[in-house]
Order: sequence, then C-alpha cells, then structure tokens
Amino acid sequence: MSPQPQAAVGAPLSRVEGRLKVTGEAQYAAEFDVDGVVHAVIVDASIGRGRITGVDTRDAEAVPGVLRVIHHGNAPRLPYRDNSNGSNNPAGRRLRVFQDDRVLFHGQPVAVVIATTLEAAQHGASLVKVRYDAQRPSTDMADAEADEPTRYARGDAEAGLRDAAVRMDLTYRMARNHHNPMEPHATIARWDGNRLTVWDKTQWVVGTQTELATVFDLPMESVRVISPFVGGGFGSGLRCWPHVVVAALAARETKRPVKVVLSRKQQYFGTGFRPSYEYRLRLGSDRRGRLRAVVHEMDAETSSYETFDEAIMLAGQMFYSTPNVSQAYRKVPLDVNTPIWMRGPGFANASFAIESAMDELAHRLRIDPIELRLRNEPAEDESNGLPWSTRRLRECYTVGAREFGWHRRNPKPRSTRDGDWLIGLGMAAAVYDPGRMPAQARVRLDADGTAVVEAASSDMGPGTYTSQTQVAADALGLTMRTVTFRLGDSRYPRTPPHGGSMTMASVGSATLDACNKVRGQAIELAVEDEESPLYGVRVEDIVVRSGRLHVQGDPTRGETYQRLLARNNLTHLQANGSYAGPPDPERHSYYSYGAVFTEVGVDATLGLVRVRRMLGVYDVGRIVSPKLADSQALGGMVGGIGQALLEHTVTDHRDGRIVNADLAGYLVPVNADIPDLKAIYLEGEDMQADPLGVKGVGEIVQVGVASAIANAVFNATGRRIRELPITAEALL
Repeated sequence: MSPQPQAAVGAPLSRVEGRLKVTGEAQYAAEFDVDGVVHAVIVDASIGRGRITGVDTRDAEAVPGVLRVIHHGNAPRLPYRDNSNGSNNPAGRRLRVFQDDRVLFHGQPVAVVIATTLEAAQHGASLVKVRYDAQRPSTDMADAEADEPTRYARGDAEAGLRDAAVRMDLTYRMARNHHNPMEPHATIARWDGNRLTVWDKTQWVVGTQTELATVFDLPMESVRVISPFVGGGFGSGLRCWPHVVVAALAARETKRPVKVVLSRKQQYFGTGFRPSYEYRLRLGSDRRGRLRAVVHEMDAETSSYETFDEAIMLAGQMFYSTPNVSQAYRKVPLDVNTPIWMRGPGFANASFAIESAMDELAHRLRIDPIELRLRNEPAEDESNGLPWSTRRLRECYTVGAREFGWHRRNPKPRSTRDGDWLIGLGMAAAVYDPGRMPAQARVRLDADGTAVVEAASSDMGPGTYTSQTQVAADALGLTMRTVTFRLGDSRYPRTPPHGGSMTMASVGSATLDACNKVRGQAIELAVEDEESPLYGVRVEDIVVRSGRLHVQGDPTRGETYQRLLARNNLTHLQANGSYAGPPDPERHSYYSYGAVFTEVGVDATLGLVRVRRMLGVYDVGRIVSPKLADSQALGGMVGGIGQALLEHTVTDHRDGRIVNADLAGYLVPVNADIPDLKAIYLEGEDMQADPLGVKGVGEIVQVGVASAIANAVFNATGRRIRELPITAEALL
C-alpha cells in the first residue's frame, strides 16, 4: 500500500478527552456509581516490625453502620498463586494481606473496617485496638547489610585507575522520593457470583487482572479491571498494591461492592517509592579528560520481603567511551514497603552521579563541560558492540548551547551576581532506555465512516487517548473527530504496562498495524469491485484522505468508505493489530538522549536556590503530538526540580514511621518554584526503533535535570553538593 498522508500525526492538537476532564465528566476509579457500594477504611500497623498479639474490634463493630471488621484472625486463607511473571511483582514473597500475624513495615494493613458510610468506616477504624510484640525495625541503609551485588565489568577498571593521570573518588546520595500524584489510589470491587469486577487506579489493567486472578485463584476471564482515567501516576500504579486485594476480599466477605480510597498519608506506605541511593564513583582520565576507567558502586534500599531492581547500571555501561568499567549494584533489605519505579527510573539517579562527576572532572581539568563530553563520545554501544539506532547528542549540545547562551557562562565559580543572588549556569546530558514490549489493538471501521480503536492501555496524563487517535486517524485516512480510541479495560486487547516510555512505541505500533489492515481491506475491496471508480487500480496507488479512497495524484477518482461498504452490504470492517516488540537478537542499541541547560540563582546570605530558566534539547525520534510532548517535557523538568531541591521522605528509624507523610512536610514544586521552561526536539524519526519511529518522551525529560541544577549551583557558589535534595542548610 502507498504511504498515507500525515494530517494528524505531528500536529499540535488539544487532548480529545480534555473537555471531559475540565467539566468533571471524566470518571476516575473512586467516582464510579456502583449500586449498593459500601466503604472500607484500612487500619495501618503502628509499629515497624514485629507480630500482632491481639485485635480488639468490639468498639468498632458497635459503631452504627459498621458491617464487618476483617483482620488476620478472621480472614479466609487466600490462594496467592505464584505471579512472578504477570504483574511487575519483584522477586521475593509478596505481601499477603491478613494472612498471618507478622508486621513487616510501619503502615502495613492489619485490619479493614467496612461500613455503609465513609464516616462510619473511618470512625470504626479509629476504634480498632491492635496489640503488638514490637521489635526495632531496620530502616537505615547505613546500619544494614546489603545483599550480594549484581556485577558488570569490561576491561580492568582497577588497573585503569592506577594508570590514570587524573583520579577522583566521589560519593553521591539521593533521598527517597514518593510519587504523590493528584489522584489517590482507589479501588471499587464487586463480585457477581465467581466473577470479579474492579474499578481501579492502575497503570496496567492487565497486571491488576493477573494479580487478582492469582490471589483468588480465578481464571483470567473471570476478572475484569476498568480504569479509563488515571489522575497521575509517575510509576506508582505499575503494580497491584495490597489495598486492591483488601477491597476485593472485603467485597467477597460482605457480599457488597466495596470502595477503598487511600488517604494521602497512606500513599506513603500503601504504594511504592523511588528508593534512596548511595552511589560511589571512582573515575580516572588522561590529562585531556578522556576516561580511562570508572568504578560504580551503588547501594539502594529495598524491602525485606521483595527485592526491587531497576536499571541503575545501564547508563554507566554505555553513555561515555570508557575501556575499563566495573559496577556493583547492591540492594539493602530494610523493614519498609517495596519500592517501585518512579519517573526516569534508574537513569534519573544514575545521571545525578555520573553527570555531576563529569562536571567535577571538567572543572578540575579546566575544560568546558560540553567539550569534555564530546571528547568521550562513543562510536558504538561499548557494553554490547551494537551500533546506535540514533545518537544525536552532539546536535543536542550544539542546539542547546546556542539557544541557551552557554557562551555567556563564566567558568569561574562565584563570579556572576545579580544583587544579592549568585548566578550560575549548569548543564548535563541525559539518556534513557525506552521500553518496547508486545502489544495488541483492535479497530472497527463502521459503514457510517467512523472508527473505534480499542486497546487495554492506560492514560495517566501523557495523552494516550489523543496520540493513539492521531495514529489511527492518519492510518485510516479519517479525521480526528471520526475516530474514537478506547482504553482502560482488561476486555480490550492486551497491552504492556503504561510506563517506561513504552506506550507510544508499543501500543501505537499495534494501533498502526490494525488500522493499516483495515485500510488494506477497504482498498482490496475497492480494486476488486467492478462498480467502484477504483476498480483495477493498483493497490499501492491508492491513498485515503478524510474518509475517501482515491488514486494518489488524482483526487477526482475515488469514493468514500461509506459508499464502498454500503454497496457491498457490509456493516463494518474489522482487524486485530499487533506489535511483537524489539527484534531478537537486537540489531541496534536503542536509547533516547537529551541535553539539559539551567540557570540558577542562590541567595548569597540565605543559601536559597531558585531555578531561573531551563532548556532541554531531545533526540527522541518522531514527535506524534508536539503539544503533548511539551506537556511531558515541562512536567518532567518540574519533577526534576523537585528531586533536586525539595523532595525528601524522612523516616523515624526508631519505629519506621514516615515523618512527613503529607504535602505539608513532603515538599513538591509549586508555581512559584517554576521558571521559564523550554523544550526543543530534534526533527527526525528512528525507524530502527519501531514502525512509528518514536522513542517516547515521558522519562528522558526528567533525567539530567537534578545534575544540571547541581552543576549550576556549583558554578554559582563554588560549593559542590553531592546529596539530593540540595537544601539551604547545605549551602550556608
């Protein structure tokens, strides 16, 4: 078939679901009107480790409206079949709610109160008395023993360090971060006989479906998960958390639909978090700054019952040309709940260490930070010998330096002032490994010339509804208003998790395949139909525009979908599409790239840091929707500002309690913290990556932000801060 005109893809279109959201018509998990729904409130453990010795529920059960109080002493035993491959569960033994008397972390669900009203459930939960045999928890990485490390090596890093003309030994620390999306996690569960339906806040309806099927020993087809809108996730919805099982269990025991909504406080231990890291870098270079050896030693927190793993090692293996590399990634089991991926997982933290260290090396050698990076650009992926699919970092540097005015930077720290403010410029390179996983989609083209596309994906904010509609509209040759994209239902064709920057490449490619098949069916029908104006025309000479099939170069010869289907007595055309994921074995090294430039002001007296402007330049393949890409880029920069300057989860190590489990004590950026932000995307596509030539934008836009800010703070003050967040106290 002939390539289709691209009318929707690449256009800066507004969100197709925007009106639903701004008018309040979009329904989120807790907002569905389910007949007979009752409310459940979870009682959280008040100790960080130990055993439950008794649960007194009498006062709670006496509250008018309370239907039931469930805890380990009266809960039924649940099958909890193995689900290590089905729902993003890390290695280990996942938490089994109300199945024994053990307390593994502060805030673990120990009981649930179900009542006819939310107020009665809340009051009842406050009256449940739990007695414990408490032990002091281990929640401090500095006092805990790490597991055996995951290792990587090439060359001889220790020998390379010994022979290097310049050596540096640097340790960076990054605080734990929590996702804090606007919409709290919530679930409504309803049983119809042995069939379970849940309305859930999730970034993977198939993952939640699989987890519930294994917990309750149900066939997959007996579990339906519905999640049409997600009010932010940032990774927090990438697995099925215990409260979802609590809702389903409570609904089965009370024989009523049950709603559970986590409080803001419960978000800090009821779901996961970005783990804290200690990252030691020992690097050696020659006098011109060319890296000879780098040793990476990474310690990260995980829970005592599961081993959370993320891609913290990849950047150190492939980002800069280095003949000798050694890595050790140690997970430190603590009495905490299990971490989960958070925007830019692995790479956002690795980049803070690596890009800060490159800035330190550049300053020591008196080389411009961009020039140092250029001197260490690799010709291929040195971790596997594969050629790059695209790697346009040089262009990112050039464009960014020109647009940002990098030439105005004074390399001497503490040399530029604006009144009481010390001014500094900093930059960092960024890299991310966008996911590509098998996906499926289904499209139906109706005789009235409209189409419906379905896939079990999610939309937590990046604009999946809109971008998938753009792909479908162009592939079918329809206008945006005549295409409807449906998502967020496990009955739709299976898709991978909505995270890791994989949705556009994976689901988009499946959508493209399905729509190409339907368009192909219509074209075949026309060229074989003696009554069609297109009879006998070569298939490859026909395109479709605005619902009309015509000869390429001769728009007068053709007909509409409606006329073609009506004449052939067809109500619709339908096809299933798929994307198989990356080739096996891989033929190219596939990453997205960026360069982040920032200007900060630091109050010379108070140590207060303010970001004054920021620019990101990105090599991310084809941009399907520029407006949505900008939304993602600016959001990622805001998240990076939070990681750099504000966000820090504080734990009381005496009992494992999170001290700042709210939005008063856990600081996130607000409008007053955000300056002029700008993103530039290099034109082009990466056809080695996937059929759409996209790489995904959601993660790369946070990577490198924290290190660019830290480097700018050094340029402003002469103080090198190696711990996130960068606080005023560290600069006083």
